[in-house]
Amino acid sequence: MSTEIPGTLAEIRAQRNALNMEEDAISYVRRLAQGRLDLVQDEERRRASGADAPVGSLADRLADVFGQQHGGGSARPPRETNVAGDHPLVKELDELCEHYQFESLENIDDRALSDLAGALGMFEKSCSQQRHDLFERIDALTAALVARVRESGAGAVVKDS
Repeated sequence: MSTEIPGTLAEIRAQRNALNMEEDAISYVRRLAQGRLDLVQDEERRRASGADAPVGSLADRLADVFGQQHGGGSARPPRETNVAGDHPLVKELDELCEHYQFESLENIDDRALSDLAGALGMFEKSCSQQRHDLFERIDALTAALVARVRESGAGAVVKDS
């Protein structure tokens, strides 16, 4: 089932570029949430093992925690991402972390730590779903763009870009 996408090639490209920028922002915030979740899970592991409280600030622990990750990363080439600190998702993540006392995660009780992990996990899943939805829209715009170029011939690419 194909959905007709109205507009000129330039308008379709502009829509697609706007969605790509939106996806970049969501992807960035999702990575922030994943990083914070990694730190919470590291704290849960530390407590389960009975190890002493970590020395240094949360920022000092970043390299240790992220150095343990062995994921392959995205196959997509990186793009420069500039996400403002007042972006709604950045603010939502910051408010979530403030509510669950992320900055004091080594001092909160086990229940609060578990609640923090759950909230970060749900936030990350929500961001993942938003990205999935955006990818579907981006793919539809890309398909429409390709179809328009084919219908109009190669001259349309130069004329309408």
